[in-house]
Amino acid sequence: MDAFEKAIALFDAENARDPNLESAGGIRHPRELLYARRLTDWVLKLAPAASESLRLAARCQHICRWTIPRETYPMTRAGYLRWRNDLKQFHARKSAALLRVAGYGEEMIAKVVDLNLKKNFPAEAESRILEDALCLVFLEFQFADLARKTAADKIINAVQKTWRKMTPAARERAMSLPLGPEETRLIQQALEGDSE
Repeated sequence: MDAFEKAIALFDAENARDPNLESAGGIRHPRELLYARRLTDWVLKLAPAASESLRLAARCQHICRWTIPRETYPMTRAGYLRWRNDLKQFHARKSAALLRVAGYGEEMIAKVVDLNLKKNFPAEAESRILEDALCLVFLEFQFADLARKTAADKIINAVQKTWRKMTPAARERAMSLPLGPEETRLIQQALEGDSE
């Protein structure tokens, strides 16, 4: 195996340890392994010639996320923001260590870590692709479940924030997702009420 194949295998092996399972195609998968594959798929749909660093960053974006549960932080806005920041730092450190094991040099590792940390978003094109892919995974695979258990005003606000981060091309893709009538209604309501 070359370094890329080794890194993907290492990332997938780590995410395969996720005890949380999610069904897809009638099969139960470790949640973060499924998420990494879905994110990779969206990156490749948006950018079929995606660079090696972008493909690596997609595969390790949420690596071992379950090891830092949201519940271990205060259930406040400040607690949520600290949790998100700590997660980003953890993912970046974990992926950097695995990339070294796979045989990558520091230049490539720095590129992947910068993408993980969204350091140059939105100025850098690859950071935009990754963010678009993250938003599309959310809308396609997580939005319906979140909408069922979240107050309408909060889910509308989440859609508005998501939409603002996306490029016009990603927004067009989002409008063609096979969403249910309730999710479609919420998106339309969010977009009609968004003045930004």
